[in-house]
Amino acid sequence: MKRIITIGREFGSGGRTIAKMTGEKLGIPVYDNELLTEIAKESGLAKEYISEKTEDTSLGSFIARGLSSAGNYRQVTLEEYLWQAQRKVILDLARKEPCIIVGRCADYILRDRDDCLKVFIYASMEKRAERIVSVYGDESEESPERRLRDKDKRRGAFYNYNTDMKWGDPHNYHICLDSGNLGLEACRDILCGEWERR
Repeated sequence: MKRIITIGREFGSGGRTIAKMTGEKLGIPVYDNELLTEIAKESGLAKEYISEKTEDTSLGSFIARGLSSAGNYRQVTLEEYLWQAQRKVILDLARKEPCIIVGRCADYILRDRDDCLKVFIYASMEKRAERIVSVYGDESEESPERRLRDKDKRRGAFYNYNTDMKWGDPHNYHICLDSGNLGLEACRDILCGEWERR
């Protein structure tokens, strides 16, 4: 049986909601924003800082990080320290109990485990734009499409930098689900069925 499900997702695809629905049906915990609390405990850093410096980090900060370690005397950056804390928290959670872990490169961190079902949730730009307006409102000055592209670019930059793999590449996952066409409930049912089948 797959004891762990990791869920990567495009912004607005409903991946977080699918994770929570799947966890409720299977009766297992879901770690999403809860990871921030655990990483804060492990690292001693503020949750707000962790949120800002992980999945929401800009590409420019990764370039700066790479340049800062280009000299002969390499120092551990705060971002690298944060990555190690995040890695430890995810490994500890996966050892402790069956669970679902959303984002934070969990599929890569747990890549050596045979009992990890790696999932990626995506949807068309149109469906995701509709969803973020209905869920988060339309108060931003930026268009929904611009918000989606910006958030996905940041998630992709964080993932690609830390994993040496391409975010959203179907070869990195066992299952990729189009939530825009399938619907959230169908995605949940597919994941629950796969969990029970294994």
